[in-house]
Amino acid sequence: MQNQKSEREGDMMHPQFRIDLLHERQHQLELDIRRTNLLARPADQAPVTDDGVALRLCSVHDDAALERLAVLEGRSVPSGRLVLAEVNGTIVAALPLSGGAPLADPFRATAHLLPLLRLRASQLERATGTRARLAGALSLHRGRA
Repeated sequence: MQNQKSEREGDMMHPQFRIDLLHERQHQLELDIRRTNLLARPADQAPVTDDGVALRLCSVHDDAALERLAVLEGRSVPSGRLVLAEVNGTIVAALPLSGGAPLADPFRATAHLLPLLRLRASQLERATGTRARLAGALSLHRGRA
């Protein structure tokens, strides 16, 4: 008797309201399926590598590698000294000490190296400033002696 009563009430529902309810229920079921699929999938984790990274100042022996990076980026090699990032002995990124945009190999993951290059460049700038101040203080001291 109860089932017959609810069926009759369902028949009395406005047809558009019924369609809207069905669409809402379908949308909710689709969201539930997507959520279930996302939870069932293993989490994407960044691959952990044991690649050796070295940061150093450039030398004349690095000109070919710097030219290669510049060509890959469609730019010219910045003038002046650069801090280099090497991964397993290959130069993959460079940052000018005088400031400016870094050069980076677009075919290698280098985003994690750029903060390291900036940090090393700032350390070198501070060390250069400290040496200059010490040299100035020593020359003043020697002048008084």
